[in-house]
Amino acid sequence: MDIHLDNIKNKINKGKLNNFKVRLQYFLPKHLLTRLVGVFAGAKMGKFTTWCIKKFIDHYNVNTAEMEDDIESFETFNDFFARPLKNYTRPIDKDEHSVVFPSDGRVSQFGDLTENIQLQAKGHYFTVDNLLGSEEYGNYFRNGKFATVYLSPRDYHRVHIPVDSILQKMIHIPGDLFSVNPLYVQNIPELYAHNERVVCIFETPVGKMAVVLVGATIVRSISTVWCGTVAPNKSNQVVEIDYQKTNVRFKRGEEIAKFTMGSTVICLFEKDKIDFAGDYGIESRVHYGNKMAIAKDYHKQENKL
Repeated sequence: MDIHLDNIKNKINKGKLNNFKVRLQYFLPKHLLTRLVGVFAGAKMGKFTTWCIKKFIDHYNVNTAEMEDDIESFETFNDFFARPLKNYTRPIDKDEHSVVFPSDGRVSQFGDLTENIQLQAKGHYFTVDNLLGSEEYGNYFRNGKFATVYLSPRDYHRVHIPVDSILQKMIHIPGDLFSVNPLYVQNIPELYAHNERVVCIFETPVGKMAVVLVGATIVRSISTVWCGTVAPNKSNQVVEIDYQKTNVRFKRGEEIAKFTMGSTVICLFEKDKIDFAGDYGIESRVHYGNKMAIAKDYHKQENKL
């Protein structure tokens, strides 16, 4: 009986602590905190930097066997966090009709979009229009499919293209920097649509695809291979860049972006273009290159919006 009461008390205390953590997110100076962490993460401090990296590796159980570079070679913590991996560690699914995961991490959610509504977590939804910053882009994906991958601090933090693609648009949307830890995703309504994010629209053999790179607390930067650092920037305005005439192409599995510190990647697909496939479920750990879906109608086509 005493054990049962202790369990109840522990659950109540844990619930109170979690509520406090969620409420605190609304009051924390998240942008200031992120800038301060960025100063530390970008500093070249020699042996102290190496010591911090080793402590981080021990705390988060990072798999160093996959790393292309030695720990001592990283001049800054950011260099370590955006570390490349050895080529053979992430084989790309061989089925030419496969659509693969864009990053390492845990599958937060995946499934069907109901009209323009996307599931964030149990009981929390938001609109694709808000996520992408406009109704025009939201219209591409009505009744389509989505997948969300959360990158924890221990994960490899580069993002790769799920399917052969040609870049069409990139939109930087300034916003808040709520933590994307599962606790906050489950308790802060429309978190992904509130946070700063970089929206990349691609044309692919399975129709249009959006890859959304979501910022978060202490995510120092989001950068892409075609233009370097996108976020943060000094502008508080939405910035949209048209790439339709530049012929920026990627083969499935090629790197397209990277984070410094953990965050989230969301992929959106048009209606009736893919079927989810593969050995995974909610909260499954996945690697980029693992099969996420199969194309229903895979064909080469003119890649224009």
